Amino acid sequence: MGKLGISVYPERSTYEQDKAYLDLAHKYGFKRVFTSLLEIKGDKEEVLSGFKKVVDYANSLGMEVMIDINPGLFTQLGISYDDLSFFHDLGADGIRLDLGFTGAEEARMTRNPYGIKVEINMSQGTTYVDSIMDYSPDSEKLLGSHNFYPHRYSGLEYQFFLSCTEKFKNYNLNTMAFVNSHAATFGPWPTQDGLCTLEDHRDLDIATQVKHYKMIGGIDDITVANAYASEEELKAMAKAFNASMPEIKIVPRETATENELKCLFEATHSYRGDRSAYILRSTMTRVTYRDLDFPAHDTDTIERGDIVIDNDGYGQYKGETQIALKTMKNDGRVNVVGRISDDELFLLDFLKPWSSFKMIKE
Repeated sequence: MGKLGISVYPERSTYEQDKAYLDLAHKYGFKRVFTSLLEIKGDKEEVLSGFKKVVDYANSLGMEVMIDINPGLFTQLGISYDDLSFFHDLGADGIRLDLGFTGAEEARMTRNPYGIKVEINMSQGTTYVDSIMDYSPDSEKLLGSHNFYPHRYSGLEYQFFLSCTEKFKNYNLNTMAFVNSHAATFGPWPTQDGLCTLEDHRDLDIATQVKHYKMIGGIDDITVANAYASEEELKAMAKAFNASMPEIKIVPRETATENELKCLFEATHSYRGDRSAYILRSTMTRVTYRDLDFPAHDTDTIERGDIVIDNDGYGQYKGETQIALKTMKNDGRVNVVGRISDDELFLLDFLKPWSSFKMIKE
C-alpha cells in the first residue's frame, strides 16, 4: 500500500502553522512529508534550527521526511555525498536530489550507514535511473519522485509521464507524484499557478487527481505539492486514495426516478468485459432490480458520458445501467438519467473491463 504526503516549506511559513498542518495530515493518515532546502539565505544556524524543529515534529508523528536538495547546497554546506551525517543529524529519512550526479555517486549514497533514502527525479526522461542501477545501489533505499511545475502549461504531458514512470517500475522502485491543492497559497518559490506533476491535473479537484493516478497505476505515493491544503481536501484525498474501487462523480437528472437512483448509487457497478464501442455495460442492476418498474422518460439522443438505463420497453434488458461512450440514436427504450460530471468525464478512458466502480452524486 502506498502513502499519502504533504509538503511544508519552513522558510516561507511559521513553525506553528506547519505544526498544525502536520497534525491535520496525520489525522487523515498521511505518512510522508516533502520539504525543500534548495538554498540557505541568511543565518545558516538559524535557518537549520527552524528547519530541524519542523522535521523533528513530523518524525514524532511517525511521518517520513524527504528533503529536496540541489548539488549547490552540498558545496554551500561543505557536505560530501560520501557523508550524509548532516541529513541524519537533521532528522531526515531521505534526501531528494533535484539534480543528480553521474550514477555512481547516487548508488554509493544508498549504501550510507544511516539508512537514509535517496530519492531521484523521475521526470527527466533520460537513462539516468539505468546509470544508477548499473552501480548496484541498495534498491530498497532508492526511490523515484516526479517533479512539480508552478508555471501553467509547463507540467508533464500524459504519455511522457507514462514512459518516465515505466523506467522506474521496471526496476520495482517506489514512485511518487504530486497533486495540486486549490486552497494552498504557496510553494518553494514566490510565483506559482498551483503545483502539479501532470499539466492536465492543474484545475481538477484534488480527489479527481488522486483517482486518476490510482486508475493509471504505477504511482505508489501521492503528495500535495503546495501548502496548505484544506482539511476538506486532505479528507477527500484520503478517501479517494484508500477507496477499494474508483468512485465516479455523477450529476443525475431531476427527472430520474427513485428506482433509477437505486441503480446508480446503491449498486456496485462492474464493467462487463465483452466490451462494446458504444456503451460501458453494468448488467447486474437488471438482475438486482428486476422486479422494479422503469417507465419510459427522457428518451432523447444519447451523448458520450450520459448515464442511461434500459426502460420497461427493452424486455429482458429492463434496468440495465450503461454509460455512453459515443453519441447514439435513442429508439425510446432507453432513459437518460444523468451524466458523468464534466471534470471526471476523462476518467471514462481509464475504467478497465472487468473492473468495479461506484457512482457518487456530485
